[in-house]
Amino acid sequence: MTRAIGIDIGGTGIKGAVVDLAVGELVSERVKHATPEGGVPDDIVSTVRLIVDDLVENHRGDDVTHIGVCFPAIVRNGRTMSAANVSDDWIGLDADARFSEALGRGIHFVNDADAAGYAEVVYGAARDHRGLVIMTTLGTGIGSALIYDGVLIPNSELGHLELDGDDAEHWAANSAREREDLSFERWAERLTRYYRHVEFLFSPDLLVIGGGVSKQHDEFLHLIDVSTPIVPAELRNNAGIMGAAALAQRHSR
Repeated sequence: MTRAIGIDIGGTGIKGAVVDLAVGELVSERVKHATPEGGVPDDIVSTVRLIVDDLVENHRGDDVTHIGVCFPAIVRNGRTMSAANVSDDWIGLDADARFSEALGRGIHFVNDADAAGYAEVVYGAARDHRGLVIMTTLGTGIGSALIYDGVLIPNSELGHLELDGDDAEHWAANSAREREDLSFERWAERLTRYYRHVEFLFSPDLLVIGGGVSKQHDEFLHLIDVSTPIVPAELRNNAGIMGAAALAQRHSR
């Protein structure tokens, strides 16, 4: 069995698990700790080390050689170039090197939306789908991932597409629906405007909609009027873990 550890670092929690990469399943419990207050690199590295040590010692991770870590930032060549809900000390940090040194093994660092989108292509809603798949996560903002024939095109940041003089995520994210108390019908009108623009720019073959609100996809997905097939994400809270683990293996070849 080919296994890897996936770690998903968020603004409030850090979780990890051992993943069977052959079938796309967690083969351990998810180990979770709160994100340290302030989100400074040393504290987060220490928390990730606790999770990895727990997985190795207690959750069938003793033979794992690859670790993938996803994080809410632009990641270029292992460096975190932005920071969301964590310390600004992450900006420009060589995260690959910092984590590799602390954990004593090779690390692959990746943007969290990219990891989730890659997981959906390899194991989830877009499995075996050819062409350009665009996954968007509708939450506080709009995260995005572009995968073409199984190859990730990283750091797309499609929530920051400017429409009507503003970042699209400011008026189309799920947070805007909640803040303005929009009905799903009214929100779907905004999503139609947004996704038609994405269609115009990228001509995708499939749109995958993730984020917590995707659990309620029956309420709004059919109301988004676009020509591209559009489906809900399948992997939910495990997507980041699974995608980070799969990318760690891919980049170790």
